[in-house]
Amino acid sequence: MSSPFRLSAQNPVAFVPTRDPEQARQFYQRVLGLTLLREELPFALVFDLHHGIMLRVTVVRELNAAGYTILGWNVADIAAAAQALTEAGVAFQRYPGLEQDELGIWSAPGGAKVAWFNDPDGNILSISQH
Repeated sequence: MSSPFRLSAQNPVAFVPTRDPEQARQFYQRVLGLTLLREELPFALVFDLHHGIMLRVTVVRELNAAGYTILGWNVADIAAAAQALTEAGVAFQRYPGLEQDELGIWSAPGGAKVAWFNDPDGNILSISQH
């Protein structure tokens, strides 16, 4: 008898929308340092998120950016990551009611640390340390 198919054994694919693929390519490749695998224009840009995990930056006509994080990275040292991203031109978001440090990092009551930033289309991305 064969073992059941499980999605948990497969690599996920992440999706992020963009109205401007050239601007998105510059941001994800040059600012965030992701490897561009291929351009499938007019449909998507395909990046390697991490060791074969695919990010499809999908070209859309209209985009209403979500008011919450749609893509994030768990990093080993959030302060170092925030500093490096700031030096690359990323501006971290400040949210009223959250006490964030000088880099924009918020410390959650449970100990996690999070900092948020936007891509050129206004999508909310984050880095976190757990």
